[in-house]
Amino acid sequence: MGERVPRTSGREVVKKLRRAGWTLVRRRGSHMMLTHPDYRWTLSVPDHGEVGPGLLRKLLKQAALSVEQFIAL
Repeated sequence: MGERVPRTSGREVVKKLRRAGWTLVRRRGSHMMLTHPDYRWTLSVPDHGEVGPGLLRKLLKQAALSVEQFIAL
């Protein structure tokens, strides 16, 4: 099933996605919205203490990043 996703917070996910070229455009409640010029939709990352592994895999898939790329950021 691939490499194990690391335990990480929503803020850490946003920080790493920003290094990958994503832009934080707004917050709505407990969610942070990010856009990318090459991606048609908005990613919604929850501002929780820990993002679940399934959700993190889904976000990485939408952002076209592998787990290895995410860890390296």
